[in-house]
Parts: sequence; C-alpha cells; structure tokens
Amino acid sequence: MAAELHVELVAADRSVWSGEATLVVARTTSGDIGVMPGHQPLLGVLESGPVTIRTTDGGTVVAAVHGGFLSFADNKLSLLAEIAELADEIDAQRAERALERAKSGEDDAAERRADVRLRAVAVR
Repeated sequence: MAAELHVELVAADRSVWSGEATLVVARTTSGDIGVMPGHQPLLGVLESGPVTIRTTDGGTVVAAVHGGFLSFADNKLSLLAEIAELADEIDAQRAERALERAKSGEDDAAERRADVRLRAVAVR
C-alpha cells in the first residue's frame, strides 16, 4: 500500500471534503506548499487560492479556499478555511459575472474571491 495522509478540508459552515491522499498543494503566506505523507509537522496560514488534493485512488480534488489555517502532524492534514468550495460546485459563468461586477465596482475582496473560484475551476 502506498503512503497516504488523512485530509480534512473544513469551511466555517461545513465539512467540504475528507479522505485519504498522497499529496496536497495549498497556498500559504510563506508561498505554495506541498504536503506528502511523512512531512514534518507544520502550522500555516492559508492564502486565497486553489487547493489541489491528489487522492489515493489516482483522482484529483480541487477546492477554492479563501483564508484560514492548515495543520499537519502524524500524517493528518487539517485545512480550516474561512470559505471553501469544491471546484465541481462552482458555476464558472456565475463566477465570471461576479468577477466582472467586482472589477467594475472596484471591490478588491470580491474580485479575489471570483478569481480564485475561476482558477479552481481551471485546475479541475
């Protein structure tokens, strides 16, 4: 059996995804980080961006994450996000419209959220 880590992706309002993975890539305030089984324990602050999870069955799960924390120890990775949604749940056309509205209204936070959502869909 290949090495694996247990991943919990949780948003403030719900559990988004839970399962076994071989690799998780996320953006932190220190830059992009890849976590694999056996990684050194860590605690980090999540930046807005896509999170990519390579599952043990060879699949890929992508989520748009907007802020939060990540913690890794004993092959258990917890991603605690302020807002998170799976790329499969994102309506790309709606996100594009939101991005255009945010740009015209000069709402930087809304523009970042819409941009991250579109990047997550593109990675998927």
